[in-house]
Amino acid sequence: MTGITFSEPFFLWLLFLVPAMVAFYIFRQQKTTSSLQMPGLDPFQNIGKSFRNYLRPLLFGLRTVSVFLIIIVLARPQRTDKFQNVTTEGIDIILAIDISGSMLARDFKPDRLEASKNVATEFISGRHYDRMGLVVFSGESFTQCPLTTDHAVLVNLLREIQSGMIEDGTAIGNGLATAVNRIKDSEAKSKVIILLTDGVNNRGEIAPATAADIAKTYGIRVYTIGVGTQGMAPYPVQTPFGLQYQDMPVEIDEAILKDISSKTGGKYFRATDNDKLVQVYSEIDKLEKSKIDVHQFTRKEERYLLPALIAFFLLMLEGLIRFTIYKNIT
Repeated sequence: MTGITFSEPFFLWLLFLVPAMVAFYIFRQQKTTSSLQMPGLDPFQNIGKSFRNYLRPLLFGLRTVSVFLIIIVLARPQRTDKFQNVTTEGIDIILAIDISGSMLARDFKPDRLEASKNVATEFISGRHYDRMGLVVFSGESFTQCPLTTDHAVLVNLLREIQSGMIEDGTAIGNGLATAVNRIKDSEAKSKVIILLTDGVNNRGEIAPATAADIAKTYGIRVYTIGVGTQGMAPYPVQTPFGLQYQDMPVEIDEAILKDISSKTGGKYFRATDNDKLVQVYSEIDKLEKSKIDVHQFTRKEERYLLPALIAFFLLMLEGLIRFTIYKNIT
């Protein structure tokens, strides 16, 4: 950032002299106007003003501007350049999102999966200094995007995920284990997994508790989110007449999700609608703040030379005019 400041700003009070000089000059001109009583003015009708009469106010103008510039020079104008050196200590975060068929339930708008993708997108967009990645799981799990600082790519890959990409089911343990494998070798001081699911673990070779123990071993905090309303919700069901929605009881294995978060030093959240889901991500965002150190440097450069040279030139010009054109005027 660049700006002009004054090293000796108290000299700027002298600027009040400038309007005082102008007022005094006008007052003196009025007082020094002579009046001469004569029988008539006819003899003077053809007498005009010489260029010296018009040049005299110029001398006053030169002196006034010179005084103004000299006061500015005394105040020592300086150009100030400010630089910021920003040091960031980001957090590595893996999003592990359930894409099983039940994520199409419409107790969220438009459904659980799309609502989760929309809120996660906003979360990613607000984490400017963090590396982030994406793991999806259903009956199996895989890495949709490894840890990256290119959040635009991550968001695009997040938008592409949909239910049915992999075999159906809910393998919470596999999803968590895949996320741990992607982040365990990170050198970041803070490693976080956000695991979102709407069901009960019913598939996979790795038990959720085992995956939680592995995460704890590597110092990874796991925040778990259970997605689904209380009671009944409209789930998609394949019928002879095509896909239809039927109200079915919401079953989320909260005990397992709480155990995972408790073991790893994270926290469990329950999101029962779109607004609650937004609040959950907002709270996680507050809990996991990146460290940002800002060091500010200031460089000052003196700027009085130009007004000083202009003031000197104007004073020399005034002196030249006064001692040449007005030399013989007493």
